Amino acid sequence: MLELIKNPWPWYVAGPLIGLTVPMLLILANKTFGISSSLRHICASCAPSNIPFFKYNWKSEIWNLVFVFGILIGGFIAFNFLSNGQPVDVNPNLKTELAGYGITDFSSLIPSDFMNWETLFSLKGFFLFVVGGFLVGFGTRYAGGCTSGHSIMGLSNLQWPSLVATICFMLGGFIVANFVMPWILSL
Repeated sequence: MLELIKNPWPWYVAGPLIGLTVPMLLILANKTFGISSSLRHICASCAPSNIPFFKYNWKSEIWNLVFVFGILIGGFIAFNFLSNGQPVDVNPNLKTELAGYGITDFSSLIPSDFMNWETLFSLKGFFLFVVGGFLVGFGTRYAGGCTSGHSIMGLSNLQWPSLVATICFMLGGFIVANFVMPWILSL
């Protein structure tokens, strides 16, 4: 049984399980799924001020913070105790392309060739961490939710804004992966 947990699950198993989270949350708890709102709850609880955006009953959303904490704990357990020790399986064509940018180490989920302390304090690191982090945060706030909230919860509820947001997420991801990221990696 433990071997079943240690190996990656195919998309046709993992996808429906994630998708079943939506009706389970709605039917059992009358809650909507999303991760980005937890940052708002943390800010509202830790820094009470006169900012209208943070003036609401954040205690009614404490379940969301517990959910996010569970994700962190689950990630820690999976990485430290359930890893199968095998390198990440990467498509050979992608390996060849990434090797052109100096990325050859696929022993973990995040290639250490560009995600390390040396890169953090470089121009490449500035674009990857500071600019990228700002754009993700801004985009999440501007879109009114994150990819999980819109693409999983919103689409399953047939919400038009979530369809538009998901199309924009996918389009933005395509542009960044094919045009912006190669430029950043070549710095």
